[in-house]
Amino acid sequence: MLQLQGPHLLKMLEKSLRTSLPESLKEMADDFDHYTNTYQIFSKDLKNCQESLTTSDVINWKQHLQIQSSQSSLNEVIQNLAAAKFVKVEHTQCILYVMPETARKLLPSLPETKNLPVGYGAPKAINEEMFKLSSMDPTHAALVNKFWHFGGNKRSQRFIERCIRAFPTFCLLGPEGTPASWSLMDQTGEIRMGATLPEYRGHGLISHTLAVHTRALDQLDVPAYNHTDKTNKIIRRISDNLRHIAIPRGWNQWNCVPL
Repeated sequence: MLQLQGPHLLKMLEKSLRTSLPESLKEMADDFDHYTNTYQIFSKDLKNCQESLTTSDVINWKQHLQIQSSQSSLNEVIQNLAAAKFVKVEHTQCILYVMPETARKLLPSLPETKNLPVGYGAPKAINEEMFKLSSMDPTHAALVNKFWHFGGNKRSQRFIERCIRAFPTFCLLGPEGTPASWSLMDQTGEIRMGATLPEYRGHGLISHTLAVHTRALDQLDVPAYNHTDKTNKIIRRISDNLRHIAIPRGWNQWNCVPL
């Protein structure tokens, strides 16, 4: 690994990266699409972080957007920036879960990781004659959008379609041949938008789907994690049963809307 030192080399790196922006960033063209207009921030120096974000155009504050981080300490920085940019901010704190396989590789020092039994995380048994494992199709986006707590509109459905096209997805097809339970990923690499149709709940379908999804990501050497609201007792119970590990710092999101 080459260590870059000095402002000249760092400027060259910035210029090079800007010419190779991921397609996900190039899609941030809709000023009202906060699903796509998403930023992740991590900083060891909050003062330098605020100065950097203040003097750069990394974040387009004229858009509806969301900022995500595992650092709740960034709240003051983001609130200060938003006030200076005349932006309304809503801060949400949730539980951040890391799946056992990812925790073993990336967080071996956590006490919870050391207590994980070997081989844990096998998919929960289901009626395989009634439910067939499959992947999601973009045509299923409307169904996902209907049951996603943060969806229900045209922009969210478009976002879901993009996620299905771009990332690994899993579902269990019911007797009708349509998804009865599903698990998707978003552009941050997080497992999201999982749900089960009301008529098929109580059969352990989402637990099975999550376990399969997690194992597939582990085989690809991709970290598996997700977040949930502190009041979501169902997901918390499933996460506990699957031995997902809650990260102490949690998960934070700032929804920003220009005034």
